[in-house]
Amino acid sequence: MQPIKPTPRFAFGPRNFRLMWIGLAVLAAGFITMMFGDQDNYGEDFVGITLGPLLLFAGFCIEFAAILVRDPSLTVAPVAPAPTSVPGLSADAVAAANAPAAPAAPTAPAYKRL
Repeated sequence: MQPIKPTPRFAFGPRNFRLMWIGLAVLAAGFITMMFGDQDNYGEDFVGITLGPLLLFAGFCIEFAAILVRDPSLTVAPVAPAPTSVPGLSADAVAAANAPAAPAAPTAPAYKRL
């Protein structure tokens, strides 16, 4: 009897894509705020030096979380195989046939030790 394999699905769900879009928006806001600032200082003020990099850091953290977070809508419950009945066999015989086999006894190695 072959085990039932779940159909393959894409790894990202709606939650992951939503987090990715939010992360991209925060990254874009960070790069745009790094451009803003006093023209005389070439953007070397609070907005360009502090706020922009903080937004970039937050955006990359959101992107990292978007990749690692598991979407609960993608989890598949395991399905137990249906019991099969074979005509002419009792339930004990079917259970014994499906039981795991005992491990084989260890044999002597095929190579010669020096």
